[in-house]
Amino acid sequence: LDCRTEGKGETRNHSMAELKTLDVGYGYTADGGKIFPFRGKGIGMMPSLDEVLAHFPARRFNINVKSNDPGEGEKLAARLAMLSPNERFYLSVYGGDKPIAAVKAALPDMHTLSRASLTQCILRYAALGWSGYVPDACRKGTLLIPVNIAKWMWGWPNRFLDRMQGVDSRVYLLGPYTGGDFSQGLDDPELIKQLPNGYSGGISTDALDLVMPDIKERFTQPAQSTP
Repeated sequence: LDCRTEGKGETRNHSMAELKTLDVGYGYTADGGKIFPFRGKGIGMMPSLDEVLAHFPARRFNINVKSNDPGEGEKLAARLAMLSPNERFYLSVYGGDKPIAAVKAALPDMHTLSRASLTQCILRYAALGWSGYVPDACRKGTLLIPVNIAKWMWGWPNRFLDRMQGVDSRVYLLGPYTGGDFSQGLDDPELIKQLPNGYSGGISTDALDLVMPDIKERFTQPAQSTP
């Protein structure tokens, strides 16, 4: 809770009623902490998963399980099982190996991602992708590919993206991988400028306000005039 609110501790240790008393705008800053423009403006605005899905039907969401507790994966799977397959189609779940394994076991049709599955996909595809082979770990999932690793994916970008689409997997670029856990989002406008022309995959960013101008400049087609 300390990341974005004035609260303390882990989300799992608080009820939804308690979470809704917090200010979700408290921790936002775009200048390294000089100003916090949304403090006091986000009190009571933390939505539940049910509220998000009800308000944004047929929109894509990546659900991040923050722990490595398989029980949390089981609880999430039980909730997602209440949705229709068509509703689940728009959702992806990623996080710790154990909860993601629990989600996948309960709901084989879910698009999922864990560190283990991503590592297997990247290493096996980098070794064998030249042949057209797509490893099982790359199929029907969500792939968060660090921008400095993407070049090792055979056929990058277009053939790789086409192959992943062909096995019902979704590709998102992250910031550079420098070791340790998952990379951060693709938050540097300079990296957006370096993306391949015509890139048609996704971008995962924590700084949409910073990178959106460059995304629009690079990838938005100008309107065609009518003669």
